[in-house]
Amino acid sequence: MKKIVALCLGLLLSGLALAQIKVVYHLSEGVPQASRAIGNIRNHLAADPTAKIVVVSHGLGIDFLLDGATNQLDQPFAGSVSDLANKGVEFRVCNNTLVSRKIAADKLVMEAKIVPSGVAEVARLQAKEGFVYLRP
Repeated sequence: MKKIVALCLGLLLSGLALAQIKVVYHLSEGVPQASRAIGNIRNHLAADPTAKIVVVSHGLGIDFLLDGATNQLDQPFAGSVSDLANKGVEFRVCNNTLVSRKIAADKLVMEAKIVPSGVAEVARLQAKEGFVYLRP
């Protein structure tokens, strides 16, 4: 009986160790924050390639997901966004921001998915899907 309990405990602990970490990166401050986030996400995936990462942006945080957006060094974001999307990172943009800023959805990079509210999406991911919150 003790061997069975020990085996079950071992399997449980190994399953917990293999559990995928889910992280939401919250962006609302513009290009400098997006640049930090891109670096953080690259480092995150290098350390844990199995992490499930969702980037939620609203306000000025959507600017890096607009067609032709560049960082502070005038380098385009599009390649980095595409590369991260190919690694499973999801990019979600607040529709409330698009409406209030009068930005058409077709101005976003193709990897961006529109959600009704950025802040509501962050809250939903944390409360209902168990995501860890990070704000670069």
